[in-house]
Amino acid sequence: MKVLVIGAGGQLGFDVCRELAHLSVEHRGAGRADFDLTDERQTRGYIEGYGPDAVVHCAAYTAVDRAESDREACYAVNVLGTRHVADSCRKLNAKMVYISTDYVFDGQGEAPFEADSPKNPINYYGLTKSLGEDEVLKRVGKHFIVRTSWVFGTNGANFVRTMLRLGAEKDSVKVVSDQIGSPTYAVDLAKLLCRMLQTEKYGTYHAANEGWCSWCEFAAAIMEAGGLSCRVLPIPTSEYPSAAQRPINSCLSKASLDAASFERLPAWQDALKRYLEALRGV
Repeated sequence: MKVLVIGAGGQLGFDVCRELAHLSVEHRGAGRADFDLTDERQTRGYIEGYGPDAVVHCAAYTAVDRAESDREACYAVNVLGTRHVADSCRKLNAKMVYISTDYVFDGQGEAPFEADSPKNPINYYGLTKSLGEDEVLKRVGKHFIVRTSWVFGTNGANFVRTMLRLGAEKDSVKVVSDQIGSPTYAVDLAKLLCRMLQTEKYGTYHAANEGWCSWCEFAAAIMEAGGLSCRVLPIPTSEYPSAAQRPINSCLSKASLDAASFERLPAWQDALKRYLEALRGV
């Protein structure tokens, strides 16, 4: 199998490439310097020139707040870019893994969202990721749409790094306490994606580390695990204004993984511990 990873410079793409290398799978990582995802000719020329058996599409416009005012750019990457990738996969009869998000849901209710729950995004970023899913569904039969949440990895900026920095600089930090979800370690998700690629169990899946917490609880766990004395002060979403509305409930049911006999990811607390060890070079 020959695999192309788009967005290889990002948190997840980086770890997918590393896992493929560990498995001795022939692969290539591509980033912005290789082609412009919004340019159909460049994108299709690059993908079809390489001729992969599978494409893992990790690239995305992820600036959630900026997307509200920069809609054209967000749409170009998340919808048109995904369409270009999907068209190449269809032409090559290649498998396609599309990374999506909990933001395709509205966050209402308390129950975890199922893979087939109705989509109803409440911000523009979420809308474009939902439309990106639709592009894949329309164009690629051999697809894996994988929704995840609250990703952190060794390659790039993320919530954990931010909390570690603030924890070292401040005596206290205010963090939202009424948004609930699952932190996801890119290393763990990458391993699952690579397992999926070796199967023909196509469909839509939810994949995040086990367990749920609020951003506030996650921040407190980071401070404790990082040996920082910074206090985490809970605040409601209403006291943290932002351009884009966030879902209150980002919990994703893993029933889709169970039904396909894919192993669930480890608990988020265990993932956080391993991530901090990786940052320290342990």
